[in-house]
Amino acid sequence: MLALSGVLAALLSDWFVDALDPAVEALGISKAFTGLVIVAIAGNAVENVVAVSLAWKGNNDLAISVVKNSVSQIACFLFPVLVLASLAFTHRLTFVVDPVYLGALALTAIALWQITGDGRAVLFEGLALVSLYVVLATLVWFE
Repeated sequence: MLALSGVLAALLSDWFVDALDPAVEALGISKAFTGLVIVAIAGNAVENVVAVSLAWKGNNDLAISVVKNSVSQIACFLFPVLVLASLAFTHRLTFVVDPVYLGALALTAIALWQITGDGRAVLFEGLALVSLYVVLATLVWFE
């Protein structure tokens, strides 16, 4: 069932990106912004809704855990698996990342570590993380 769900999710993601391409080209939005902002928000919508609803109910530790574990699963498991799986295809993925994205990743990791390290959730800290995301999205928009 898990494998079937994974295949269906991959097909749905492919359909979503194909459906998004005409709008992206018509609006003049870059592929980097589309992938790092639009697709990322749509892809993590379930985790975001769960985290917000958990935080609303006062389960702040669990809300933070849901978001952090979702991101760490992608970074530690999915990204390397996709790079290795791409060896079977003509277009190969690599671990090479532009320096601006590497800096953004490092800045985000440090901010997330500092803000969530004490285990408490404060509105100001959440707004700081959202603001950091808006700054990074703006950077990608103009790059």
